[in-house]
Amino acid sequence: MSYRPSAVLSPQTHRESWKKLGEEHFDLVIIGGGSVGAGAALDAATRGLKVACIEARDFAAGTSSRSSKMFHGGLRYLAMFDFALVAESLHERELSMSKLAPHLVTPLRFLFPLTHRVWERAMMFAGFSLYDLMGGAKSVPFQKHLSRQGALKLAPGLKHDALVGGVRYFDTLVDDARHTMTVLRSAAHYGATLRTSTQVVGFEKDGQRVTGATVRDADTGETTVIHADAFINATGVWTNEIQQLAGVEPTFTVHASKGVHIVIPKDRFEGHAAICFVTEKSVLFVIPWGEYWIVGTTDTEWDLDRADPAPTAADINYILDQLNQRVSKQITHEDIVGVYSGLRPLLAGESDTTTNLSRNHAVARVAPGLTSVAGGKYTTYRVIGKDAVDKALEDVRANAPESVTEHTPLLGADGFHALKNSLPALARRLGVTEDQASHLLYRYGSLLDDVVDNDPAGLRPIPGAPAYLEAEVRYAVTHEGALHLEDVLARRTRITMEYGHRGVDSAQAVADIIAPLLDWDEKTKRAEVESFIARTKAQLAAEKAVTDQAANAKMAQTPDVRHHLDESQDVIDPN
Repeated sequence: MSYRPSAVLSPQTHRESWKKLGEEHFDLVIIGGGSVGAGAALDAATRGLKVACIEARDFAAGTSSRSSKMFHGGLRYLAMFDFALVAESLHERELSMSKLAPHLVTPLRFLFPLTHRVWERAMMFAGFSLYDLMGGAKSVPFQKHLSRQGALKLAPGLKHDALVGGVRYFDTLVDDARHTMTVLRSAAHYGATLRTSTQVVGFEKDGQRVTGATVRDADTGETTVIHADAFINATGVWTNEIQQLAGVEPTFTVHASKGVHIVIPKDRFEGHAAICFVTEKSVLFVIPWGEYWIVGTTDTEWDLDRADPAPTAADINYILDQLNQRVSKQITHEDIVGVYSGLRPLLAGESDTTTNLSRNHAVARVAPGLTSVAGGKYTTYRVIGKDAVDKALEDVRANAPESVTEHTPLLGADGFHALKNSLPALARRLGVTEDQASHLLYRYGSLLDDVVDNDPAGLRPIPGAPAYLEAEVRYAVTHEGALHLEDVLARRTRITMEYGHRGVDSAQAVADIIAPLLDWDEKTKRAEVESFIARTKAQLAAEKAVTDQAANAKMAQTPDVRHHLDESQDVIDPN
């Protein structure tokens, strides 16, 4: 079978990749399709290595689709005197925003409210000045200090007594799931073999050396063995379990911290910038997201199911309470259109609280042929991936040059600025409104013609989710590797968090579109819709539960749509 590198992740390439995984020998295999695995896959592929990246569920199905939607410089780490992490984060933020992914990582204006006079302003001036000088103001403006009146012009919805002034600064906004998927597609463009629904269930060893991984297709139950010179464990909060599966002594372990966000309509709070509040327990962001605000996050320990870390009523009430202390128009449960919850993979340390665990990353060769990488921030995914590949090269026989990802734009980046400057003409050419053209441009960049593909029917909006077009749903399957209804509704689009029905009102229409593309019969299509609705109902029930245990029990009642997934790996062994 001939195999030509392609960024098109279609059902056919999914089938072809299974045969390739079982028949060929790889220089490097990366386990985990989140941001770190994606960064490592692109780094290895652009060094000319024969690399595969496998993911048990969907690309970015875990932490990497459930963040605060920012590439941020790590302002709060200045207070911890972690200057190296801040400098690295700012460099990577600027790189993504200006060169690597300007269509996906965009400037975001922030307001930091001041609540104390004189000393806080002086302290924040010093901190933001350092932030700007370390790289925070290369292509965005320097900080600007505001009076109370000036701050309220940026955020009229704040209570007047909630601040005495403010600082305007800039960070960035990113659709995390789309970014991770685009990094992986870019890796495929340079020759990487990618496959979702592919779970590692065992390892082969020659003495102490890891030489192969037994994998199971989570949809069909088939198994095969992948052989490679080296493997990278980039599984985030599953790091410990993969190390145990390989029978190796870990150099470090990972601790899970749950972060919950709510989504509310834009008209529920009047503001013209994102806001960053510091609370007693966490940092609370209010992030503009199209026609919505994303508000979060929490920071609590989690030792239950890692695939579906359920948000609870306590989590949601905490966010609402913190927000309502500061806004003049009170936000209620009825205002919430979406809730999502994710886990931070933190390097375990001596502290008893997750808030103080390290956000730096660690890379270790835990056995000959197996490297583990964990920790870090989404913003520095590229550096983390590079460091992991550098370490894994100790076991790779092929000679590899230095990393070039700092100079490698992601798919869709080339030509983006020119298209942005000619948005009215672009809209006319595509036959869409300027708002629709902008929506497509900031999701697909210069690939947007591939999405629309001169298909008039594709310009119809999705029932129940009019911000998205039918063409985007088709493209999710034909080019972006979506295999299940949830992949499309939750990650290729963000319908599940942007509409009060959580995707339920769009499920049948989307299933009708993708069924022929995935060769689903009526029974399979019905099962996909029923599974999605059942899991959505379970999350809504979990959101009313008071404790993590009760919420987790609600989510556990609905099995994953990938029926052959070994879900025991999702449960932390209390021993």
